[in-house]
Amino acid sequence: MLRAVGSLLRLGRGLTVRCGPGAPLEATRRPAPALPPRGLPCYSSGGAPSNSGPQGHGEIHRVPTQRRPSQFDKKILLWTGRFKSMEEIPPRIPPEMIDTARNKARVKACYIMIGLTIIACFAVIVSAKRAVERHESLTSWNLAKKAKWREEAALAAQAKAK
Repeated sequence: MLRAVGSLLRLGRGLTVRCGPGAPLEATRRPAPALPPRGLPCYSSGGAPSNSGPQGHGEIHRVPTQRRPSQFDKKILLWTGRFKSMEEIPPRIPPEMIDTARNKARVKACYIMIGLTIIACFAVIVSAKRAVERHESLTSWNLAKKAKWREEAALAAQAKAK
């Protein structure tokens, strides 16, 4: 998070840089704020939500960093092995957890598609070898089909001429 307060520039993770006009550039490290207890909603400013109306100048908007997972998200969380059952999934989870689970699901789906593609390639190879044993080819099929069409066209022309 990047926030300017007076002549200080807070870069997040406790790093503060003094950047006022004429001030020497120095970086100080402040201890990072403690994480809230598990189960309570997190907020981007680190504090609890305030219901005092409009916020003043220089304050950060407090946005909840946890959200309710949809049924699809729950299925992805189960499929990727993050949780063992639907009952274990909490009502609110961090979006990073959902993103990580979606990425893992995407990779698993790609691996499945790669495997199916390899299986399909082997199936085509086997069927092509069997067709060669029967002396079948696309060229012979096309020639036979066109010969049949010519015969049908000739019969239709004879029937029309009568």
